[in-house]
Amino acid sequence: MANVLRTMVQESLLDAHRLLTFVVEDGVTSRQTELIARQLAEVYRRKGKLIVFGNGGSMCDAMHFAEELTGRFHKDREALPAIAISDPGHLSCVANDFGYEHVFSRAVEAYAQAGDMVIGISTSGNSANVIKAIEAAQQRECFTCVLLGGNGGKLRDMCDFQIIVPSPDTARIQEIHGMLIHIIIQLVEQELFLTSDEHLKSCPHPIS
Repeated sequence: MANVLRTMVQESLLDAHRLLTFVVEDGVTSRQTELIARQLAEVYRRKGKLIVFGNGGSMCDAMHFAEELTGRFHKDREALPAIAISDPGHLSCVANDFGYEHVFSRAVEAYAQAGDMVIGISTSGNSANVIKAIEAAQQRECFTCVLLGGNGGKLRDMCDFQIIVPSPDTARIQEIHGMLIHIIIQLVEQELFLTSDEHLKSCPHPIS
């Protein structure tokens, strides 16, 4: 049994390594991650906010995304406005009165303003409540972004920005989503809060 478990561990780690290697080498994911971070930083410069949502593990990712912005990631800096649509009172109320497919779109209708960034997270790309919320955000002239898996599903090509993790395995997709969320936050902090000394250290030395 010990050998079987050890083999399962190794296979899982190798599977995760193969997917991460593909994502690193494809170039598209890195470029989209950079674009999302730059746009989110610009949203914050213009005093906008982030609204983010997803189901199950993706809701946990959304909550983690928001708390790193309202709290801190690497830097002690001002709080950045971010809302994860996760309040159980709201979710149960809307699900009971309108249907679960409206739980995120109702919150977008309540909170989103033109120029905000709205991010949906869906490993399948087919979550009806995420689709409706993205549509509501577009009607309010928000910047829209999705973190997806598989082939992107129905949400593919719907938004201003998208990242698709090409795997059928929900766990592997969520692991990559988690890393990309951290990278986006790191880049936003870099864009907004880089001090002059840090900027000088990050620049290559001029040729003398």
